Amino acid sequence: MVKYGLDYTRCRWILPLLLGIGVIFGIIALAGWGWLESQTLPYVLQASLWQICRRGEQGGDWNCESLMGYAWGRAAAATYLVGFLLLVICFALAIIAFAIDTLRFNFIRGIGGLLFVAAVFSIMGLVIYPVKFSSEIEMTGVNMFSWAYGFGWTTAIMEICLGFFFCCLPNYEDQILGNVKPTYFYSSP
Repeated sequence: MVKYGLDYTRCRWILPLLLGIGVIFGIIALAGWGWLESQTLPYVLQASLWQICRRGEQGGDWNCESLMGYAWGRAAAATYLVGFLLLVICFALAIIAFAIDTLRFNFIRGIGGLLFVAAVFSIMGLVIYPVKFSSEIEMTGVNMFSWAYGFGWTTAIMEICLGFFFCCLPNYEDQILGNVKPTYFYSSP
């Protein structure tokens, strides 16, 4: 990417593409039912960011209860949702930044800073949820934090990593724009 610069057609959209993948992972985490699940038989518990469903050990219908009735449930959902909305804003800003022919490197650094703020909010929600869930809700059997919760952590890790990329990219402005003369390491005999 640095060799050809950001004007190289295929390399220009790598960072916005990765942000788009992060947005998709965030949608999966927000909509997924696999934040907490029963790990062993009988499967009696299933929870998302928004609600918890239980059923009797003999089987039967699932009884669902909203987690928005708990202050910690609202806090976890709100902080993770704020982090996700900031990620969507960064995605839109990255598309705008990379669509402009003349790159504004300070604008790109601002996107990186906003990604760090989004990561902080996402991590707050991802930490509040398991700590308060396991201490305030009675669970039976062996339970595990499952795939949708993992997608939430993947989104937070992508926000941190992409934040570093967006913040460090302006340091290589001359190399990206091709303003540096090549250095040859050849000496004649």
